[in-house]
Amino acid sequence: MFDDLVLGMDPGTAAVGLAVVGRRGPQVVVVWAETVHTPPGLPAASRLLRLYRSVRDAITAHRPAAVAIERLMWGRNAQSAMGVARATGVLMLSAAEAGLPVEEYAPLEVKMSVTGVGNAPKEQVRRALVRVLGVEGVPSDPDAADAVAVAICHMQQSRLRRLSREAVP
Repeated sequence: MFDDLVLGMDPGTAAVGLAVVGRRGPQVVVVWAETVHTPPGLPAASRLLRLYRSVRDAITAHRPAAVAIERLMWGRNAQSAMGVARATGVLMLSAAEAGLPVEEYAPLEVKMSVTGVGNAPKEQVRRALVRVLGVEGVPSDPDAADAVAVAICHMQQSRLRRLSREAVP
């Protein structure tokens, strides 16, 4: 039924976008998508546990072949970046525990693969997923839509890597 089933993740601390994307023939479809929210008043360890369990449950339910995660880009707010780095580590741990390969993609790389523009805003990414790439079932939530874009970026990159390995004698 599906091949190239990928769990895409858009990490954060307050909200994490998760999406399982696959192929049905030539059509790319969103199998499942969700944004996991963690209440700000919850202790950091409890927030991370919620993220871990959400990813573990998604992997168990959908059995993706690979995980793709958007790489953290450091900004001016070091404290916020540290929180996202912790969340990213937990997300990667969940995938590694399940024995899944994990690939990271820079935000610019994800946006370029979907829109052709490296600084595209979130709404442009969502529109490109639907209108240009014809992806079925793209969620309206921006974090979940970004997770779809990360998964599609991985599907494109993994196909190119596979083709380049086959071309080498």
